[in-house]
Amino acid sequence: MRRVGLTGGIASGKSAVATRWRELGIPVLDADRLVRDLYEPGAAGASAVAEEFGPGLLDERGAVDRPRLAALVFSDPAAVARLNARVHPLVRAETDRWLAGREAEGHAAAVVEATLLVENAGRERFDLLVAVSAPEELRLARALARDPGATRESVLARMRAQLSEDARNAACDVVFVNDGSVEELKRKADALATRMALSGPADDGSAPSPNHGTQN
Repeated sequence: MRRVGLTGGIASGKSAVATRWRELGIPVLDADRLVRDLYEPGAAGASAVAEEFGPGLLDERGAVDRPRLAALVFSDPAAVARLNARVHPLVRAETDRWLAGREAEGHAAAVVEATLLVENAGRERFDLLVAVSAPEELRLARALARDPGATRESVLARMRAQLSEDARNAACDVVFVNDGSVEELKRKADALATRMALSGPADDGSAPSPNHGTQN
């Protein structure tokens, strides 16, 4: 089974690609949602955050107070490293379990969608890395449009806390440039799914290798 990593920065459009591939019957795991599940009351991620940063990072339900945690880590690179050291192994274990399940079901490919894919050893863990990219000002406008409560400064701070577009794209095999319509992005996703035979039963491993490059 081909293991595919799908990544991109804030408001890049990676979720639109993930949705399209699900429509084509390709299993896709949202690793960012997996983190949210791990932050629920009693989950391993919530326990890890409380142990590392104190119970004040949990809300009245016992779930991780995500805005408070974000405010802490975005202003402190050392805190980011501490958080990642505790949470990333949990996410990786759950992801590996999910991938093994999809392989047992006979899928030709399975996709993991994650913002921090490259930063979390994605190159070693996946057969194919796909990035969705767009100019910063366009991503900023999209982020502000979908979240009226956000400010330009807060979105930019989150963007700057992530890997740069150039570094992320350089680490990936395929880059979808998403500076047009949603339909254009879907066509790129469809073309790669067809070329890589991502849907359907598992092949014998002879599917063509991707050419590293950008799809405009």
